[in-house]
Amino acid sequence: MRKVAINGNDFQDERLRDIGAFLVSLHGVGLKVYVAADFARYLQSGGLDLTGMEAVEEVPEDVSVVASIGGDGTFLRTAAWVGRRQTPIIGVNTGHLGYLAGFSMDRHGEVMAALYGDGDLTPRMTLEIESPFLPDDYSRFALNEVSVSKGDTLTMVTVNAYLDGRYLATYQGDGLVVATPTGSTAYNLSCGGPVIEPTLECFVLSPIAPHSLTLRPLVVGAASELRLEVSSRGSKCHVGIDGRTFSVPASGSEIIVRRADHMVNVVQPKGVDFSEVLREKLRWGEMPLR
Repeated sequence: MRKVAINGNDFQDERLRDIGAFLVSLHGVGLKVYVAADFARYLQSGGLDLTGMEAVEEVPEDVSVVASIGGDGTFLRTAAWVGRRQTPIIGVNTGHLGYLAGFSMDRHGEVMAALYGDGDLTPRMTLEIESPFLPDDYSRFALNEVSVSKGDTLTMVTVNAYLDGRYLATYQGDGLVVATPTGSTAYNLSCGGPVIEPTLECFVLSPIAPHSLTLRPLVVGAASELRLEVSSRGSKCHVGIDGRTFSVPASGSEIIVRRADHMVNVVQPKGVDFSEVLREKLRWGEMPLR
């Protein structure tokens, strides 16, 4: 019996009926369905019957594929849930952009085919963060980006960056984003960083509102190790891992960012290529309205 795990967010009241029908259809074709415990509680509180499905805290080892129901933020949390297992993840979009969540619940047949292996699988590199201030319940892996930012509105943060043990630069401003190719179209792009084809092996450093005209985004090889020394005149600084943020002291904080030893296997609809996603999701190259 093929087994599938389901994760989702709890902001989908308007889509509960669709989600319920989707889960029933999975169970109806003979799939063994596991549902992330928090998501299961949300669905049951909304009146959905999960009879025959099993709520789980962790992804079972023998699961063939994981489906993420929501938007790109949900996909990132699902990737953290899967962790090092490298189980393929299918993103079923019920959010807005859906850059990572490439499937639509309205195209049920396409989703079902992908759950049985008929989709395009692309391994994506991830980043690993090392910090003594990382909370125990946080994943230390990032599919999109690691960010360092100021903690107080009126102060700036200083980040001394060392690449492979050698001094690189001092970033002063609102912070610094370290993004993977997958994350190049997220926070990195809004900071003026480049779009990188998602299967490349590298990462990009993009300053956030730098207090210098000479600091620009920098792409480095995936084998590089980045050490960040963080300081600020404020009371604290913030570190974000795929949008989930924790605080570090405003002086003496050190953060290590390197390539993780595992990939995230992203499943996209059959035949959809990177340039098509750019044009459809980001309106890439679209002429301005006249």
